[in-house]
Amino acid sequence: MGVDVGPVFNSSMNVETLEHGHSLHTSSSMFFDDDGKPKRSGNVWTASAHIITAVIGSGVLSLAWAIAQLGWVAGPAVMFLFSFVIYYTSTLLSDCYRSGDPVTGKRNYTYMDAVRANLGGIKVKICGWIQYINLFGVAIGYTIAASISMMAIEKSNCFHKNGDDSPCHTSSNMYMIIFGVTEIIFSQIPDFDQISWLSMVAAVMSFTYSSIGLGLGISQVVSNGGFKGSATGVTIGSVTEMQKIWRSLQAFGDIAFAYSYSIILIEIQDTIRAPPPSEAKVMKRATLLSVAVTTFFYLLCGCMGYAAFGDASKGNLLTGFGFYNPYWLLDIANAAVVVHLVGAYQVYCQPLFAFIESWAIKQFPNSDFITREISVSYWSSKTYKLNIFRLIWRTAFVILTTVISMLLPFFNDVVGLLGALSFWPLTVYFPIEMYIVQKKVPRWSTKWVCLQMLSLACLAISISSATGSIAGVVGDLGVYKPFKSNN
Repeated sequence: MGVDVGPVFNSSMNVETLEHGHSLHTSSSMFFDDDGKPKRSGNVWTASAHIITAVIGSGVLSLAWAIAQLGWVAGPAVMFLFSFVIYYTSTLLSDCYRSGDPVTGKRNYTYMDAVRANLGGIKVKICGWIQYINLFGVAIGYTIAASISMMAIEKSNCFHKNGDDSPCHTSSNMYMIIFGVTEIIFSQIPDFDQISWLSMVAAVMSFTYSSIGLGLGISQVVSNGGFKGSATGVTIGSVTEMQKIWRSLQAFGDIAFAYSYSIILIEIQDTIRAPPPSEAKVMKRATLLSVAVTTFFYLLCGCMGYAAFGDASKGNLLTGFGFYNPYWLLDIANAAVVVHLVGAYQVYCQPLFAFIESWAIKQFPNSDFITREISVSYWSSKTYKLNIFRLIWRTAFVILTTVISMLLPFFNDVVGLLGALSFWPLTVYFPIEMYIVQKKVPRWSTKWVCLQMLSLACLAISISSATGSIAGVVGDLGVYKPFKSNN
């Protein structure tokens, strides 16, 4: 439900009171939960849909490339490693939704609220900057991914119409603008809890294109007469020794990005209906279900993609099949990618939207520009609460991410860098530190030492992966010309 964005726009409620988790309602009722907010209706299935929408995103398309850099041994092993770490730290984080008692304790509405309640101090500001910069980066990554799929549809249809030898030059700029306009419209949905339907649609789309990619991969393997690839991945000779190192490190970032959703876990948990059972128990079940399903799909898509194309696996699996036949099936898959990314963009950006709007209301509680809502009627009995500040700020955000995407359309490098930068601090460090405080884990106890060792190991992975991705961005910038067709 984001950061109090629903209730704080109600002028009859006290902003400062809601900001600290209290309300005009002292107990839950038919229409309100124990914190005075409208009754939450989420369950294990809606939470799973939100997670799957966030997890099975554009990252799945780069997994065949990632496994190609690591090989048959390290590739799947690294994928299992990340799935375990994500699941484990997510269960730790879910225990931090409520401070104190897991059923009646004060709710933490956002990831940063949980950090503030458990850690406090400078760590709150550090977490906030990392989290919201990462959400901003994810919006850029999703814009790039959507444009790639839309370009693939255009190329596929062009080749089918004009022949395989046609030049069919395309530019991603127009498609990024189309995606941006679409996101401007959907970004006006006021609240995270109101986009459950969009998450459901996006989750179905993610399974659609993943299944098509998997099916085409199996078909390609059969056509090849066997599996391609090797135990160690891309061989030195086809790439330099240094390129092998950089790409292997970048592959870690790509896999980390494919699993990244911890930064919005608390917001997703805040949509779950009140106990019993506790929100933490429901969230843990949703996490187990979602991570198991996504890992299964990731292994199938990544491994079958690598088996189909071997060392020649593309950064985007769907472009590896070329733009020929069955062109209509590839069009369906790429269209599903675009629809999914429309929803995933909102799932990730709604918490950032809510944070900025909550902060603005706290700073300027008497400003009509920020707090006033205008009722706009649509259909027969429906009304939309239009807020001018929300309209302008969210539109500006989408425009900015679109322009940056046009300047840096390097999907694999951006994905790897985002995964590397967010993995350790947001997925590992803060959840572990909050859990230690919440559960009062004794310093230097066996559990404390194991948790710290896990954190240090993941830090090393993040630093190494970020280094590889930065090297990739630097290399791509050397040959790229902004705002021109580079295809």
